[in-house]
Amino acid sequence: MTILVTGGCGYIGSHMTWNLVDQGKDVVIIDNLSTGFKEQAPSSVPIIVGDIGDSDLVAKVIEEHKVEAIIHFAGSIIVPESVTDPLAYYHNNTVKSRSLIENAVKAKLKAFIFSSTAAVYGNPAGADKPLREDVHLEPISPYGSSKLMTEIMLRDASLAYGLRYAALRYFNVAGADPKGRTGQSTPEATHLIKVTNQVALGQREALAIFGDDYPTPDGTCIRDYIHVSDLVQAHSLALDALLSGHESFVANAGYGSGYSVKEVVEAVRSASGVNLRADIAPRRAGDPACLVADSSALRSITGWEPAHADLGKIVKNALDWERHLLAKD
Repeated sequence: MTILVTGGCGYIGSHMTWNLVDQGKDVVIIDNLSTGFKEQAPSSVPIIVGDIGDSDLVAKVIEEHKVEAIIHFAGSIIVPESVTDPLAYYHNNTVKSRSLIENAVKAKLKAFIFSSTAAVYGNPAGADKPLREDVHLEPISPYGSSKLMTEIMLRDASLAYGLRYAALRYFNVAGADPKGRTGQSTPEATHLIKVTNQVALGQREALAIFGDDYPTPDGTCIRDYIHVSDLVQAHSLALDALLSGHESFVANAGYGSGYSVKEVVEAVRSASGVNLRADIAPRRAGDPACLVADSSALRSITGWEPAHADLGKIVKNALDWERHLLAKD
């Protein structure tokens, strides 16, 4: 059977593609290359340059490649950008996902794995404790809302048409392929660990720490950083669960423990040997003090056990990838 990976040339999608190829599975990619890079995907995998909103193209790919499952990563992910241009996010993340889901339903695909986000929780009460999937959902950005809308469409499509799906709510994805085959390559990416590494390597002048007066041990925000390789392994196991007959599910993808911004800065300083500059800036609106995942549902359903749950390892892999990108330039 063939698995269609949308956005398979992007950061997480390329890691997913390598994961599947490493298992000997057949894969085809659809990517419009707006933020993806062909060279990050395995050379053996067909890459269809196109848009997931093009229903005729998607139907053709499904038929010609005998696709039986979709893992959906294509979408826009920058929260502040979603605030300034919400309609673009509702179009790219929600409208196009609706089209993709319709293609999956028409083709009677066996499984659909969706790349969701912890942004569906918004600024939850009691966020000092690991978040469960059943807490109240109240996204505070169009990005979070666009992802929640897609979760709702999947839920309803599952009930109406029998489409079996899993929606994985990511916390803070970081790191790079330990084998050095792919990583986060978008120069202006906003991921904290990438940005901090860029400061350490002289690509940016300084890091802005948005607030140091939060009710946390060192005053900076705490987040659950998950290694991208562990994340894509969770997708692979979720796919196996659905193909084995498990009912549709929604699950958090995180480690259940977090690190503060200052702890991340110190980890990068240690890994790079550079006393990088980090300036305190005003808080950003809507930043919760702490966001950590309760991933017990994911572990219970799929048997997922992370292999890279170490901040030092995450930072080192990400730093190695940044050095690789510099050497290419």
